[in-house]
Amino acid sequence: MTTDISTFDLEEAGAVLAAESARFASFGWMRGTSGNLSVVVSRDPLRLAVTASGHDKGELTPSDVVLVDGKGAAVNGGKPSAEAELHARVAALTGAGAVVHVHTVASVAMGRRVPGGILFKDLEMLKGIGQPAHDVEVLLPVIANSQDMEVLGDRLEAARDPRMPAVVVAGHGLYVWGDTPRQARHHTEIVEWLLELELTGD
Repeated sequence: MTTDISTFDLEEAGAVLAAESARFASFGWMRGTSGNLSVVVSRDPLRLAVTASGHDKGELTPSDVVLVDGKGAAVNGGKPSAEAELHARVAALTGAGAVVHVHTVASVAMGRRVPGGILFKDLEMLKGIGQPAHDVEVLLPVIANSQDMEVLGDRLEAARDPRMPAVVVAGHGLYVWGDTPRQARHHTEIVEWLLELELTGD
């Protein structure tokens, strides 16, 4: 199965998202029906395959996805995640090919502890998001939550650091992105590691 978004069809995208969701669910990052994932299947016009609303993310099948447009609205029926609009906004804003949203304890706890944003430096794991391990500070923004995805997207756009492919939504969880589903997965695992380190540090 290819992970080149230029050749994804909806069934392939669904299979990829089901596998990625099962992986994240196994870590306890998508408990119950929480969290959502997407992959870009077309750039012009922008179309994304997004995990369907209300499904256990550890038990998704390739058919449990919905095709949405650049505003997060379903194209061919189905009920996408309520946050599909934000996925589309991130894809358009950053050029990402895949977006991950997980509800991790570390992201919520650190968002409360450091509401102004979380700085990382002098850590080898920063290489996993394409940054030097030393002599640079990288900010993981924390933004206030909203049930209005346009408002939340505006906050994300205003706060994001181009060097950090992620933001924390206060009281909610973590949004992470990458060029491909695999890169988005790697970025998610790296950022979550960084958050867990900060949470357990002095």
